[in-house]
Amino acid sequence: MPHRFPALTAAPALGEGRLWLTGARLFDGTGGPVRDGAAVLVENGVIRRVGSASEPCPEGARQLDLRQRTLMPGLIEAHTHILPDTPATLRGAEPILPGTPAHFLQAELRQFLRMGVTTVRFTGAQGEWPQEARQAMRYGAFRGPRLLTCGKIISATAPGGRFYGTMYREADGPDDMRRAVREQIRAGADFIKIMTTGARSNEMEDPEPLQVTEAELAAVADEAHRMGYRLSAHAEGLVGCEAAITHGADTIEHGIFLNRRPELLDKMAASGQVLVPTLSGYYWMAGLGDAVDPALADLNLEQGAASMRAARDAGVKIALGSDMEVSVALEIQRMIFHGLTPAETLVAATRTAAQALDLGEHVGTVAEGKLADLLITEGDPLSEPGLLADPQRIWLVLQLGVPVAGQALEQDAGAA
Repeated sequence: MPHRFPALTAAPALGEGRLWLTGARLFDGTGGPVRDGAAVLVENGVIRRVGSASEPCPEGARQLDLRQRTLMPGLIEAHTHILPDTPATLRGAEPILPGTPAHFLQAELRQFLRMGVTTVRFTGAQGEWPQEARQAMRYGAFRGPRLLTCGKIISATAPGGRFYGTMYREADGPDDMRRAVREQIRAGADFIKIMTTGARSNEMEDPEPLQVTEAELAAVADEAHRMGYRLSAHAEGLVGCEAAITHGADTIEHGIFLNRRPELLDKMAASGQVLVPTLSGYYWMAGLGDAVDPALADLNLEQGAASMRAARDAGVKIALGSDMEVSVALEIQRMIFHGLTPAETLVAATRTAAQALDLGEHVGTVAEGKLADLLITEGDPLSEPGLLADPQRIWLVLQLGVPVAGQALEQDAGAA
């Protein structure tokens, strides 16, 4: 059963007119070989044709010669949280006002778009910050990525509720769990998220026991799927992973120790469930900051990376999710460092991420009929993935066919 995506309903207007992007090196997001000398016709915000640079510019179209820059789908962040940092106030200065954090959130969303990330799935946030930001973007306050939210994370009464505050909706018993699902849909959720285990990011929770009962998890899964919504399961320990997989969670977030249970990976592959490995979250917990080579890696990172590789080998779909703020480019480098090929990683950040979000028919590949969310880079991300972390090499970002960010626009503004 399909549902109405608030993220799609709140999208800005499609770009008007025809744009002929020619002379491109095309990475279409499917994992196939890069095509030299490609051209793409964008019409009223939609990709209408994928052709060749040898073709003449279509009638009525504005031509943009990419001069062998790489054209690819906009990047997708499948797992992050809105936790905008507000500055510490000076001694004696007025305290942060209630509405001030929203401006820092806007800055974060604009930065996502500037780095070529055109769709973001927020897997937990304080209050209704995602819905508020999305509404502001809908009515033209600023441009940011397409924004999906789970509303509040559904959790049993647990220590995490003390640590994460309004990010959680605690529920107990199947009926209360079912009601919690309905509340998130009422609040504008695009998908539902459940905590099957505790979170290693706080000292009071152990991720190994199943945090909900089987009956509670069954109620959440049934209600979400009955209403046509996808279910995301925070699952760190193996008991939680097994329960989430058995009850049909569409995405398994983290899945740290899945390499130890290959039969669970086989089950995921057979059912089309998606793993979101979140390596950058493990780097953060290990105190490794912006590092790529985890010389001081702890058990989480070691096992999480091993599970990502085992999932790939078992044929499990993998979607990129950093678990951090504006870290897609760094997560790409880390996934490659830990064993995926550049092509596999970029597919995880485009096509598979779109499928995980149930947006595969709209975004994720450069194909006819898809929305024109596109990224154009200086250089080839397949041979030089680190360029995606360099704003100087993000040449142009198109959102629904509208040029919205990138070095090309900034250069034009400087020349003016």
